[in-house]
Amino acid sequence: MPSTRPDPDAPRSSAVSPRGNLFIVAAPSGAGKSSLVNAVLARQPDIALSVSFTSRPPRPGEANGKHYHFVSAQCFRDMVAAGDFFEFAEVHGDLKGTARQSVQPALEAGHDVLLEIDWQGAQQVRAKLEGSVSVFILPPSRQALEQRMRKRAQDSEEVIARRLAAAREEMSHFHEFDYVIVNDDFDTAVDELEAIFVAHRLRREVQAERHAALLATLLAPE
Repeated sequence: MPSTRPDPDAPRSSAVSPRGNLFIVAAPSGAGKSSLVNAVLARQPDIALSVSFTSRPPRPGEANGKHYHFVSAQCFRDMVAAGDFFEFAEVHGDLKGTARQSVQPALEAGHDVLLEIDWQGAQQVRAKLEGSVSVFILPPSRQALEQRMRKRAQDSEEVIARRLAAAREEMSHFHEFDYVIVNDDFDTAVDELEAIFVAHRLRREVQAERHAALLATLLAPE
């Protein structure tokens, strides 16, 4: 009976979809992370934004399932105990995390996924998944960071003071990330973030897998 095992030397279809890319974007509160991410996703609609779970209540204008999945602290802890999270952390007194079901099936299907998380979550993801691409967003100054926090007019003075105190600790982890962007000029920062995503998709090993059939044809002897 002839073997049914695939021939490893046979050309692969150009329609091959390698595992999707996992992009991580982190920043201290007020650095403009969400605005940058939303602007890039509008240009790159094939990147799926993973919606995180959080135990904090919605802020004005936030919708459940769109900005976050809002759950109680007890529900969040039950999900942790069940092993439902890809990553999770306590941020400014609130629990936040990314469900496994929101990430792993999409990546295995060849789709790109973006995680908008904090540095603690980024550490967990890097430890679990080799090859993820992480970007840290910095503000142009401490003054700009505080101004952006106050401009939102959604947090009390106590919360703002706590977030400012935590920002320095958060920013001290910038060296753990693959790329760093200073969000001074918004349009420039959007271009830079998009360029990182595009360049990572064009890595040699990814292109070699994606276009195996084309390369086999181009490199075939005369």
